[in-house]
Amino acid sequence: MTNVLKENGGAGTPLLVLPTGEQQIVVACRIRPMTEEEILQGATIIAHKVAEDNMVVLLDPDEDHDDILRANRSRERKYMFDVVSDARAGQQEVYASTAKILLGSVLEGYNATVFAYGATGAGKTYTMLGTENNPGVMYRTLHDLFVEIKKFEGQREYQVSMSYLEIYNELIRDLLAPSSSFLELREDAKGTIQVAGLSELNARTPEEVMEMLHKGNRARTQEPTKANKTSSRSHAVLQVNIKQRDVTRSHTEQVRFAKLYMIDLAGSERAAQTQNTGRRMMEGAHINRSLLALGNCINALSEKGNTKYVNYRDSKLTRILKDSLGGNSRTVMIAHISPASVHFEESRNTLNYADRAKYIKTKIRRNVIDVSYHIAQYQQIIQDLRSQVQLLRDQRDELEIRLTTTNEARFSRLSDSNTTERLRVEEGLKLKENILQTYRKQIDARRALLEIDSGLMDVIHECTRNESIIEQ
Repeated sequence: MTNVLKENGGAGTPLLVLPTGEQQIVVACRIRPMTEEEILQGATIIAHKVAEDNMVVLLDPDEDHDDILRANRSRERKYMFDVVSDARAGQQEVYASTAKILLGSVLEGYNATVFAYGATGAGKTYTMLGTENNPGVMYRTLHDLFVEIKKFEGQREYQVSMSYLEIYNELIRDLLAPSSSFLELREDAKGTIQVAGLSELNARTPEEVMEMLHKGNRARTQEPTKANKTSSRSHAVLQVNIKQRDVTRSHTEQVRFAKLYMIDLAGSERAAQTQNTGRRMMEGAHINRSLLALGNCINALSEKGNTKYVNYRDSKLTRILKDSLGGNSRTVMIAHISPASVHFEESRNTLNYADRAKYIKTKIRRNVIDVSYHIAQYQQIIQDLRSQVQLLRDQRDELEIRLTTTNEARFSRLSDSNTTERLRVEEGLKLKENILQTYRKQIDARRALLEIDSGLMDVIHECTRNESIIEQ
């Protein structure tokens, strides 16, 4: 897999960093090739890309040419998108025009999302996962991520971790720990959605990431249907967390972190087409319900002025996608359609939703924590501790001088006294000396503790910084 990506020249093009602020979702459309089954059914091609333009033209195969009332009405429906790829476009071309445009921003601390949308059998999983010899968006993005990280070796420290889950029948399952029980969604005080108990595994090399991705994909729920022999029966959400900081420490140190979501949605389907019954029909109902909730969110968010209430709580999918659709994330939607006339309704619905999604705007901000305040704070604590140590030393030295002078004077006055009295005094002096030694040891012990506290400030600094990142 890695060799295939190297041969395809994955990270040759400089990465783009988009500006902060309000931005519209980038919408791409991919038209897959006709399948053998569609050709055998006698289907005709009704969707095609207009050369040199990012336009999709969809023909209605059911319109009657002899209908006089509709004679002046065009059979064509035209849709404009940011990117359009047809059957001639390869995996690398699709990746370069969609997910790759997000990588530069992710490495600078911006959240990003790329998700595949469309009916079952439209090619979503092929785009996102691909094959061993022709990998998809997920593999290419992760490969290029580590290629870019390698370029900053010695300048920045990176920590990359992964989580992978599926939503199946409105139940959340951890794909990297598939034996675990179903997981629940939690919302923190800031409104951020978290999946309680979801595993997060660190990755240091592209090979480790690829192995985790393979493991998760093997655990994913897939079943054949009449419409698709390898139909994904769940929504798969891959979350990649990237934390970074400059190697050179300074008083103005910043920690950047970002989340990259890559999502392969299950496909919408019609029971009449899939011929599902029983459990399969129930699965389809859950899939359609969550996609309907997603469509409702897209409709609400795309309205001008965006004053309509957006109900993200209708499904677990929309709750997870809340930030990606209307929050702090650069987002790319890849809509997938079949060119075959037998899938006209599904293609039209997908194109209509994608057309509305063009008007959704997200508010982008960089995820940066400035830890300079914490450093200055701890430096003041260290200085105060050092001052206390010096004060204790001065008090000890002064006490030693006073005790020595007093003892010498008393011993001189008692030199002519009897031996018994002198012995008693000597025992008293020894006792005082023991007390003084004990006091000195206490002073030294406290000084050592203060110096240890001083040495632990770096550790406290690191812990506080990590806690700040977790709270964010």
